[in-house]
Amino acid sequence: MKTKLLAALFAGLLATAGCVDTVTGRKTAGVPFIKDKFESLYKASPEVIFGVVKQVIREDGVLTSEGTTYAPNNEAKVVQGRVNERTVWVRIAAVDPQITSVTVQTRTNGGGSDLDLADQIDKEIAVKLALGRRR
Repeated sequence: MKTKLLAALFAGLLATAGCVDTVTGRKTAGVPFIKDKFESLYKASPEVIFGVVKQVIREDGVLTSEGTTYAPNNEAKVVQGRVNERTVWVRIAAVDPQITSVTVQTRTNGGGSDLDLADQIDKEIAVKLALGRRR
């Protein structure tokens, strides 16, 4: 009876753990099927937003990588960092010549999501863009 219960718990653990896709196009260990990202649209160029995103990540934590991904029919700038012991990924892609999509994704060390942190970073990006336009 105990071995069957232990086997069932182990099978349940394996079913919930796995790999998840990041917004940068890579995979990471994590719990699938949970919300872990926010997407916003801004009226600014991807280059301007890329600079703002790097600044926000550096101010909040550590910038670990930055670059460009080339998916079919879509080039995007990507940033990865560590904030409050969480991994943060940001994807910046042009929707049209005037609109840019910014997706912020966060994961804990255990593979769970931290939506509060993703929302905070998304808001900081918006505030810095708004302040930059006033100058």
